[in-house]
Amino acid sequence: MYQKLIKYLPLFGPAWLVMMADVDGSSIIGAAQVGSNFGYGFVLIFLALTLPLYVIQEVSGRVGAVTGKGLGTLVREVYGRKRAGLVAVPMFVTDTLTYAVEYISIGIGLSAVGIPPIVGISLAFAVHLLVVARRGYLGAEKVLLAISGFFFLALLATAILRGGASSSMLYFSTDPNYLFLLASSVGAVIMPFMLFFQASATGIKIGDLRARVGRELNLKRVIRGVRAETLAGAFASEVLMILVEVAFTGVPSLTDPFASGDQLAEALSVVAGPYAAYLFALGLASASFLALVVISLGSSWGIVEALGLKDEWTFRVYLLESVPAYLASILLPQQYLMSSVLYLLALFDLVVIGPLLVLGMVAKDERVMGGFRLSGLNEAAYWAFGGLIFALGILGLFT
Repeated sequence: MYQKLIKYLPLFGPAWLVMMADVDGSSIIGAAQVGSNFGYGFVLIFLALTLPLYVIQEVSGRVGAVTGKGLGTLVREVYGRKRAGLVAVPMFVTDTLTYAVEYISIGIGLSAVGIPPIVGISLAFAVHLLVVARRGYLGAEKVLLAISGFFFLALLATAILRGGASSSMLYFSTDPNYLFLLASSVGAVIMPFMLFFQASATGIKIGDLRARVGRELNLKRVIRGVRAETLAGAFASEVLMILVEVAFTGVPSLTDPFASGDQLAEALSVVAGPYAAYLFALGLASASFLALVVISLGSSWGIVEALGLKDEWTFRVYLLESVPAYLASILLPQQYLMSSVLYLLALFDLVVIGPLLVLGMVAKDERVMGGFRLSGLNEAAYWAFGGLIFALGILGLFT
């Protein structure tokens, strides 16, 4: 077992990071509202969401491993630039909104430990700019893995400090608020950037490893590694959502997302004490920063690849998305932007359908994937979960 793990370590990174980025500021805020409103009522739901998260993201990782290319490139090559653009460009709009939420979440987290929001947000913008401008994926990966470990421990410690609470782990209701939070929770599971990021990052990782060993890799072994990492990351991602839900169980009157560090500290201090609030604030800030980097890479890769632009456009796309989001996060009322968080998550259920469709079509194409194409029970599960995500998005937004 130990020897097998050692063999897979050089491949480790893309699947884990995309799963950690899935637990971004908006997802954490959504899970906090779930805990405040329904206690432990979503614990089993979050655990069940591990399955669609794994099934869908495993296909993205498999496509990147087999082809060595990103999803945007493959869609353009198979279906043409116009169709590729129709899939990737909507992601540009949603990611700009997501950036703003990540910046504000960083500002809220850092303000809870004494750093003014405008300073924290501006610092995050500057550091993010340097990471994207000066470091490729392989250079940034080690730093991002360290950040993921830190915020995992911070959220775990917050839940531990919260202590026990009495609540059922499964709750169901036809109440519109419940259905909306359910749709938002599902929207937090699969976001458009995730499909583009894992395929591209896996392709980069495979290409680098192939160049270093000087020979072709055993694709069966590579895909086993991708699957194992994706499953571990999917489970860890949903465990993190549960930890946030647990931490906020019993927090009173959290009917709207918190929009300041003071609100966050006051809400958690009631049930878990001041240290829990500080730990959660740091976990929120670090999770949001990790998501900021991963989302920007996935989005810029997807758009540049889909439109067939040169590599130098990657940074320009980042600026086109990030600068408006940064300005919005410091100029507009935070409460206004944060109130849209759950609607944004529910909207992901609908926006992600385009990328899901083309990913599935590419993955089942034998000309592209050869013997590793999507088929059988895997294919049935992929389309079933994609349809479920879309249906819940409709239900949540229009109930």
